[in-house]
Amino acid sequence: MTGNVATGGHRRSGLWKELLLQLLLLAGGVIMVAPFLVMLLVSLFPAEAFLSRSFPLEEITLNNYVETFRVVPFARYYLNSAIVAVSTTVLQILIASLAAFAFARLRFWGRETLFMLYLATLMIPFLVTMIPNFLIIRKLGWYNTYLALIVPTLFSVFSTFLLRQYYRGIPLDFDEAARMDGASSFRIWWQIIMPLSGPVIAALSIFVFQASWNDFLWPLIVTASDEMRTIPIGLASFQGQYSTAWNLLMAGSVIALLPILIIYILAQNWFVRGITLSGMGGR
Repeated sequence: MTGNVATGGHRRSGLWKELLLQLLLLAGGVIMVAPFLVMLLVSLFPAEAFLSRSFPLEEITLNNYVETFRVVPFARYYLNSAIVAVSTTVLQILIASLAAFAFARLRFWGRETLFMLYLATLMIPFLVTMIPNFLIIRKLGWYNTYLALIVPTLFSVFSTFLLRQYYRGIPLDFDEAARMDGASSFRIWWQIIMPLSGPVIAALSIFVFQASWNDFLWPLIVTASDEMRTIPIGLASFQGQYSTAWNLLMAGSVIALLPILIIYILAQNWFVRGITLSGMGGR
């Protein structure tokens, strides 16, 4: 009898702990989603509604989204961001995958030491290299061009590290069998390693695309005209010295968020698998 009572007590205690955990997760979810809901709410009402903190349903309008494209060349900003983000994502993953293949699959003297030195560059803040990079861009005549926005971001230590971790989990038997059939290192990378790397490439693509899409400081430094500016700089144009067009800023933010949201929804399963299999998920 005593054992049954103790078992029942432990079961009730476990249920209360489970309920508390669920409530904490629910509260955390609400806190994380709340800013996006506020952003969407403000974007659907005129400026007067935001200033008065009154949001009657009859005043809901999509006019803010139309005004966003009329007040500033937002379509041009969107095109620039798309070109830069897609180019950066594709080229950075190709370059990082080649470097990761060399560090993970090829045997050469000083490989681990060289990789550790390469990895140590993660400790150098961007602000330290920002001015030298800018001077190089000016010297090359790339200022206010797509080259200035794309080329400096193509080499990523983090991307190389993430791919290397994944490649090390692929059995070396594949490489040895391919070499016995006369395959070169490049062919092994392209026809064996890359097809097996779908999950980690999907996860990394989301990381790289999001970072490029949201980057503000570097495009601000290397662009000087509306023809080359990207979305984050375009959104900043809604903020004046004495006032901010919150309704237009929030509408522009919703529009800017859509590509990231769509990509994540379409690739979320591969994203989770990539994080887990690459060793970044605590495995």
